[in-house]
Amino acid sequence: MKRTRYLLAASLACLVVGSGTYLHLMQSPQLKDIATPVEQQVAGNDVVQAPSTVQAKKESESQGQPQTQIQTATPAGKPNQEAAAPAVAAAPPPAKPHVENPIASRDAPKAPPAMALSAPMQGAPSEMYALRGRNDQMHARAPSAQLFSQIEVYRDQREHAVGAPEPVGRDKFANAPENAFRIARDAPVSTFSIDVDTASYAFVRAQLNRNVLPPPASVRTEELINYFPYAYEAPASASEPFRANVAVFPNPWAEGRKLIRIGVKGYALQQTSRPRANLVFLIDTSGSMQPQNRLPLVKQSLAMLVTQLKPEDRIAIVTYAGNAGTALEPTSVSEKAKILATIDRLEAGGSTAGAEGIRRAYALAEQNFDASGVNRVILATDGDFNVGITSKDELKGFVERQREKGIFLSVLGVGAGNYNDAMAQTLAQNGNGVAAYIDTINEARKVLVEEASSTLFPIGKDVKIQIEFNPATVAEYRLIGYETRLLNRDDFANDKVDAGDVGSGQTVTALYDIVPVGGPRTVDDLRYGAQAPASGSPSPAEYAFVKIRYKLPRSDQSVLISTPVDRGSEHARFEDAPLDARFATVVAAFGEILRGGKHTGQFGYDDVLRIASAARGDDPYGYRSEFLQLVRAAKTASALQPLRP
Repeated sequence: MKRTRYLLAASLACLVVGSGTYLHLMQSPQLKDIATPVEQQVAGNDVVQAPSTVQAKKESESQGQPQTQIQTATPAGKPNQEAAAPAVAAAPPPAKPHVENPIASRDAPKAPPAMALSAPMQGAPSEMYALRGRNDQMHARAPSAQLFSQIEVYRDQREHAVGAPEPVGRDKFANAPENAFRIARDAPVSTFSIDVDTASYAFVRAQLNRNVLPPPASVRTEELINYFPYAYEAPASASEPFRANVAVFPNPWAEGRKLIRIGVKGYALQQTSRPRANLVFLIDTSGSMQPQNRLPLVKQSLAMLVTQLKPEDRIAIVTYAGNAGTALEPTSVSEKAKILATIDRLEAGGSTAGAEGIRRAYALAEQNFDASGVNRVILATDGDFNVGITSKDELKGFVERQREKGIFLSVLGVGAGNYNDAMAQTLAQNGNGVAAYIDTINEARKVLVEEASSTLFPIGKDVKIQIEFNPATVAEYRLIGYETRLLNRDDFANDKVDAGDVGSGQTVTALYDIVPVGGPRTVDDLRYGAQAPASGSPSPAEYAFVKIRYKLPRSDQSVLISTPVDRGSEHARFEDAPLDARFATVVAAFGEILRGGKHTGQFGYDDVLRIASAARGDDPYGYRSEFLQLVRAAKTASALQPLRP
């Protein structure tokens, strides 16, 4: 066991201190200041670096050799004793001109006092790391938690140095396999939580704008559909904040099948009647947030949000990078200049102690809690939590407990290559908030300016939808999307089960792909099971019955509304279906194609373009026109992102 710990410590030392990457990056004075304490602490963990390692580096610089040199020493000692790990010394490439960054140099982390390096062992080869021996037995301490923390700081600074390319292929997504067709006779009830997040659409757009197809796991079809506003009939008052809109029409990608569209429109609060806002901006300022599409974009986004708030609203700012800090105590928006100046001063650097930052942000929100207002933490991050509590389950539990106190959480995700969508989704879903992905300044304007009321102010919480299909008219059905939002049948009436929230004026759309009785089946009947009704039998009037449960923002008791899906809602031709229903249908088809097209048959990008162009309708912000451009981009995009040079 001791030998194993010894080998782990030695390997870690070699990777962090002796690698060719380290020697290359040490040409930067800023990174040298950050990495030096790590090297010294590794030496302090019973690892001794022979002085000639530095000499080897100097010699390689003088010779101008670009290749990596690996020198291995012959192990000495007992035959059954493990050999010491060889050193790795790399000659750096030709030096590049150094451009001084005044901000980085001003705020660069201060190195701790240097620790003395132990002298090399007698007789040890000079080009390798030697390990102290005692009585011919190996003893080494395991690296400390502090050492791992410093290594993370060094790693973040190394990967996100000025001019360094973003990482590739380390994104983590929250998704599940596509829903399958279910037999209505065997399982007539479908239950799910609504989802008003739009993060998936924005991430798909960011990938296509890089001329690369998005990973199938990143595509949540319902988030593509719900990215767009729809002109559904609105409810009359805030006391009854929802109204369901249903339609039935032919499925354009599968002859003989039909689609049921369920649309929900939320009541739109007036600016003068909306509650006060107690907001805490929790901003990731770790090293991974340095690129322009991360912290700089977050700063612009939050500055725009500040301009949408009323003078009586309050804002606090917490940052986290290695340690969490309060950049701005709760401040009235009437002091807008002070708030904007604090945002402008934010800089990136350090590892990602996200859990510590979340605790402090919630503490400030609770300290300034407004019982008659909206209390919300807005987390801006690439989701790369690597220090402190990194378990999704632990963070989920903490956020859920805060939700019960009336403090909600929304997430603004940024970045690509190591974007942790799974963490962002977990936090937002359990914090009664939305998860948005900010890839451009225009998306920030959409989420935080044009849709600020729906993003910040809920008009209904724990909104669930349950559909009961009539086996006399529906043979099979499939919910398109919402794979991560499925609920059990008995969850629908259980007010203790959490579900999604709907903000002021938001629309939510769900599509079911159904096979009518007598239509082309996708699932064969069982030989010994009950047989489906004959196709010649009289057809009842109803396809399904829709039930919606929701709670008002300050209530813990749900309210039920319901509506039938009957032939009065049916359109014989797809071209006669409502304009919004047709556009939502092809957005759904686009998402299904990006996920592999398992259920869309021969329906392709050209079909999506044809229908979407005809169903574009009123498009005041250009969102639908942009969608057409994304479909065209998908036709020529690469399947894989090129590896960075």
